Amino acid sequence: MSKRITIDPLTRLEGHGKVEIFLDEDGEVANAYLIVPELRGFERLCVGRPVEEMPRITARICGLCPQAHHVASAKALDAVYGVEPTETAKMIRELFYMAFFVLDHATHFFVLAAPDFLLRGKTPVSERNVFQVVRELGPELGRRVIDTRMRNNHVLKLLGGRSIHPVAALPGGWSLAVSEEMRREIEDAATANVDFALSCLRLYEESVLGSKENVALMVADQYTDRTFSMGTVDDANRPNFYEGDIRVVDPEGEEFARYDAPHYLEHIAEHVESWTYMKFPYLADVGWKGLQDGGDSGVYTTTPLSRLNVADAMATPRAQEEYEKMFETLGAAGSAGGYLPIHYRLATHWARLIELLYASERMLELAKDQEITNPDVRNPIDKIPREGIGCVEAPRGTLTHHYWTDEKGIVTRVNLVVGTTNNHAAMAMSIKKAASSLIGKGTEITDELLNRIEMAIRAYDPCLSCATHSLPGRMPLQVVLRDSYGAAIQTLLRKGDASL
Repeated sequence: MSKRITIDPLTRLEGHGKVEIFLDEDGEVANAYLIVPELRGFERLCVGRPVEEMPRITARICGLCPQAHHVASAKALDAVYGVEPTETAKMIRELFYMAFFVLDHATHFFVLAAPDFLLRGKTPVSERNVFQVVRELGPELGRRVIDTRMRNNHVLKLLGGRSIHPVAALPGGWSLAVSEEMRREIEDAATANVDFALSCLRLYEESVLGSKENVALMVADQYTDRTFSMGTVDDANRPNFYEGDIRVVDPEGEEFARYDAPHYLEHIAEHVESWTYMKFPYLADVGWKGLQDGGDSGVYTTTPLSRLNVADAMATPRAQEEYEKMFETLGAAGSAGGYLPIHYRLATHWARLIELLYASERMLELAKDQEITNPDVRNPIDKIPREGIGCVEAPRGTLTHHYWTDEKGIVTRVNLVVGTTNNHAAMAMSIKKAASSLIGKGTEITDELLNRIEMAIRAYDPCLSCATHSLPGRMPLQVVLRDSYGAAIQTLLRKGDASL
């Protein structure tokens, strides 16, 4: 057996990444690395730009979650200019954001994750995709998924000006009001979203919970890591994707920290390794103890499952029913009432569907509220720009935008802590644990086995383009020269200092 196993590229996720697995003399896994070889450097590219351009610039970090960056950036601009949005503007922002969440979660579940557990039997890699899912489960499913994407993209365009790279957010509010005609159209879309979300949960019950093999896989030790959980909650400790306090619970479910976004640097620090452009955030009060889990390690997660772990309940009725079902099914009922955290990483897919239902229900609540048609959508700016922080829950985790400006509003510094970056350490741990559990002396390395290792990272739904940031300093460059058959004939490595 080779002493080195490479999975390159990682499939069915956003961005570019690979896994390098190193074996010892006995054929056991000595180490495994999640390597992200791309560098975006948006934090440096934004310096020198007028700060009011940031919602439009940062929306282009990637095409998967531009809406999350757009709204987080708008909230950072509110803080930069010291202006509070109108109540109607907040409602419109959240309505826009719920449509995005429905679109994003539906896309991940069916296009990226579903081939791992909705396909029957051993599926060849060439057929491990959404097209085969539709072939096996029927064209009606495919039509519903496409309709959901079209429906919510249309809502995003109505409210954001564009469906992919929105332009509507302004400091202190939003750039357009919602007409009664738009409100009714969005209400119809939200009603259809609720029905779609419920059908997704029924499909999950039948195809995943109804399969002993899939349930055993979900609760397997190879996909289990006990870490801290982080997410944004309201005053009643219910998930809120747009605003609230950031809550952290330890692996046993005890509250470890609770803070508002402007104080994130008091709680989060970042570790850097030379072999990746992604940073490793960790809980500052615990410290960086390396890639290990448990209450003594500062590693935390900010996934859909994490958000449900930090919550005491859901804010909408049907999502609450599904939330209770998941925690009770997975044996997470606490002895003193409430629920204990769930640490089965593959259960994140179930949590994602519960969030899909919550976002649909919340979208419907907002669309039914006549106040959302109030034309008062922006408060004026009358303060000199300064430092500002904005935070939302992106589908992949807590997203923070932090801007510094001069007195003319020109950006002098930017810090972005995105959902996938928050999860970096946990993803690296999950990759190694899965590899160590699946590979041993004499193990035959098959495509199916490698896919089982990839499943460990797909549960996090990583967006690697968003997450690739590096501290100014060394930027190693590796060039591999290959012959016409693809064999490596020479490797050139440059090490030096280069500022982002």
